[in-house]
Amino acid sequence: MDNGPVTATFLYDGDCSFCSSCVRFIERFIPTRATITPWQFADLDVLGVTEAAATDAVQWVEPGRPVLAGPVAIARLLRTSPRRVWRPAGMLLGLRPVTWLAWPVYRWVARNRHRLPGGTAACAVRPPATS
Repeated sequence: MDNGPVTATFLYDGDCSFCSSCVRFIERFIPTRATITPWQFADLDVLGVTEAAATDAVQWVEPGRPVLAGPVAIARLLRTSPRRVWRPAGMLLGLRPVTWLAWPVYRWVARNRHRLPGGTAACAVRPPATS
């Protein structure tokens, strides 16, 4: 079990009201030892995360481990919560078959977050620029 101290950073899109609402839920109901911060205020170079990766999905950065993104990052956050009730959900979400199914759902939510509760037009993900 992951119940030791965690010195990790969970990055999210601070410009998105939907993402900020989700983070408020996490901060209220899912205690974590990780630092939760908008990627816009983080030193991405120090964390080893590109801006493209940070805009694409939430990121979990933990020293000595690969950077995790999207539902895998959320699974890690849940597994490291000191409140044991969240650990089984994190373990389940971290299983490969579940993660494979979670990615399309995560992508759908990311594409439609401006339409979801708490979302605003500013939450809309812009398509990548083409040359």
